[in-house]
Amino acid sequence: MIQIKSAAEIELMREAGLVVGRTLEVLKAAAVPGVTTRDLDALAESEIRAAGAVPSFKGYQPHPSVPPFPGSICASVNDEIVHGVPGERVLRDGDVIAIDCGAILAGWHGDAAVTVAVGEVSAEARELLRVTEESMWRGVAAARLGGRLTDISNAVESYTRSQGDYGIVQEYGGHGIGTEMHQEPHLLNYGRPGRGPRLERGLALAVEPMLTSGSPRTRELDDGWTVATADGGLSAHFEHTFAITERGPWVLTALDGGVERLGALGVASAS
Repeated sequence: MIQIKSAAEIELMREAGLVVGRTLEVLKAAAVPGVTTRDLDALAESEIRAAGAVPSFKGYQPHPSVPPFPGSICASVNDEIVHGVPGERVLRDGDVIAIDCGAILAGWHGDAAVTVAVGEVSAEARELLRVTEESMWRGVAAARLGGRLTDISNAVESYTRSQGDYGIVQEYGGHGIGTEMHQEPHLLNYGRPGRGPRLERGLALAVEPMLTSGSPRTRELDDGWTVATADGGLSAHFEHTFAITERGPWVLTALDGGVERLGALGVASAS
């Protein structure tokens, strides 16, 4: 069942989104050589709780066969795509780290991710990050009132394909979000436009492309959570939570509501 929110409920989601957005800004600055992923996790939990919110990820258990997630963020380094478990891994110059962060405030969820270049990274890595982030924004920009869900999917894929031979991870994608972190509908990062549920006012979605520098095939690590590329290639992951409004998409986890990036694409933001 797809959850449609009232204007007042979207405002509450905006507050949760701002907690996530501000926390990610702190983590981006802190992701430097010598820092461990556990250090980043502790910093994230401190920031989220100081804002009066609760980390969405800590203790999250989608199925009894899966161990509860131990961290407040997912910290996925280099070939790790998503769901990386924070630990004693030390970040080194040239790494890239995808940081996925969620927070619950007044019962509503915010969810966003960034991939950060640690120190000086290769030109290949920087381009992968650029393409992944831009494909996310192209997806948000395609979310028009009255359109269809796969308009977003197609926008992500079309931009990615236009930029080179990148792998689009197929097993994971975006999702509805609201009083639960993961809701219907599932949002693929590829596909033909004009399909799926209609985009209506009050629908909130998390769009999150995950691209690789090589094969899109994945493997799961022994911790039961971390997903990595099968060929050892680099991966990048970006995500924002946004809501469909009559005035355009409102990016709830972007500090400016998405005004700058959507404006550059010629799309009005509801912020």
